[in-house]
Amino acid sequence: MTELESDETILASIGVDEDRGEGAVMPPLYLSSSYSLEGFQKKRGYDYGRTANPTRDVLARALAALERGAGAVVTSSGMAAVDLVLCLLDAGALIVAPHDCYGGTWRLFEARARKKQIEVVYVDQSDAEALNAALARKPALVWIETPSNPLMRVVDVEAIARAAKAVGARVAADNTFLSPLLLKPIALGADFVVHSTTKYLNGHSDVVGGAVVAKDAADVEQLKWWANCCGLTGAPFDSWLTLRGLRTLSVRLERQQKTAAKVAAALLANSAFRAVHYPGLESHSGHAIAKRQQKGFGAMLSIDLAGEARIVPVFLDKLQRFTLAQSLGGVESLVSHPATMTHASMTPEARARAGITDTLLRLSIGLEHEDDLIADLEQATR
Repeated sequence: MTELESDETILASIGVDEDRGEGAVMPPLYLSSSYSLEGFQKKRGYDYGRTANPTRDVLARALAALERGAGAVVTSSGMAAVDLVLCLLDAGALIVAPHDCYGGTWRLFEARARKKQIEVVYVDQSDAEALNAALARKPALVWIETPSNPLMRVVDVEAIARAAKAVGARVAADNTFLSPLLLKPIALGADFVVHSTTKYLNGHSDVVGGAVVAKDAADVEQLKWWANCCGLTGAPFDSWLTLRGLRTLSVRLERQQKTAAKVAAALLANSAFRAVHYPGLESHSGHAIAKRQQKGFGAMLSIDLAGEARIVPVFLDKLQRFTLAQSLGGVESLVSHPATMTHASMTPEARARAGITDTLLRLSIGLEHEDDLIADLEQATR
């Protein structure tokens, strides 16, 4: 990659015409678990599939190039990627995490903390006083999630990274919701970027995977060592499918976020919704920050139904274009109920602190026509 290459060019060209064996235009799928040695103690480029794989390496190069990092490690899931970052921490290290982070991340942090492997403090990272109080405890790592899942809160990555570095902390940013096309955390001061490649990067809801991109080469080597040691690396076929889906990320995301903006604007004018959380709305509290640090507002939003919790199943049953399911970022539109799905592992108290109500729904906008999606959501309120 050269400095002049755009993200779109990277997506279309990485790994193309690199096969020196048969001249395959697209990167081949290497399924072999073992690779022969040339002779005694004469290892070739690859020896064992858990350690390294040619197909997986192409995907890792693509993600590192898009995030402008020194390298990447492709993992078996998004949660494996989160846990891989924790492998770099010393025992008992303090993590400052968002109070409204993804439920799976919260569950992992809590489980590791119960075993005294880490210590974690949750704060509203948009609250400067609360964040500064947490940073005064000299954490080893500050975990950023922006926009947050599911309330779409936006935080200033550059400002948080600067404050974290001032107290000797490192910074990891979960960039799953926006992808490197819309936000580049490393350029804003992050040391690590984490992805659930299951979501937008693959984009077709048929692969589970993850990745960690690191700013520094030394960190990349440490991540590779731990991924091999713990067996966290992704499967070759999953990597091949993800790379295939990644090729169309720019066109998919462009269409999806345009539709999301129209859906959010339409729902904002509907009294059946108590609140619409989408950073692209000028009324959103993080709109100015998002506009400054992002290239777009993404295709995720959440809505709070006006009324009591008993109306939620009625609303969901009426939907015809949105599928009630976990995950996000695919070509199909999905709806989820965070309190009982993505964030069910959080305690009721933690959900209350985060503002996750029983009437909150998260929407992942797909490639359907915006008029059909809007009409579907509106008819479900009647």
